[in-house]
Amino acid sequence: QVQLVESGGGLVQAGGSLRLSCAASGRTFSGYALGWFRQAPGKEREFVAAISWTGINTDYADSVKGRFTISRDNAKNTVWLQMNSLKPEDTAVYYCAAGVVTTRRLNDYRYWGQGTQVTVSS
Repeated sequence: QVQLVESGGGLVQAGGSLRLSCAASGRTFSGYALGWFRQAPGKEREFVAAISWTGINTDYADSVKGRFTISRDNAKNTVWLQMNSLKPEDTAVYYCAAGVVTTRRLNDYRYWGQGTQVTVSS
């Protein structure tokens, strides 16, 4: 069992930056791929970024490519999402998730955090 806890969300103006963290407890998440997803009010949860367990392979949604960076430190059991040049449309609850493969598909992730709110004002 892996417990995931996100932090770092908040209110930021458009063009600003935030860095989200996701810390794991319980079983280490070394060996797991990690993903970030987001869900805006009235919308389905969508893929944002993913990173392989080695950290070598990453994947990004087109809407965040070039602005967001996913990284991880297995020794610290932590994954980060650096978000730059934020836009109002980035407003959502952001979730981290752990799974056995690096994928964009929600159902492939086994463990989920509770989410952290990101609000970008115009």
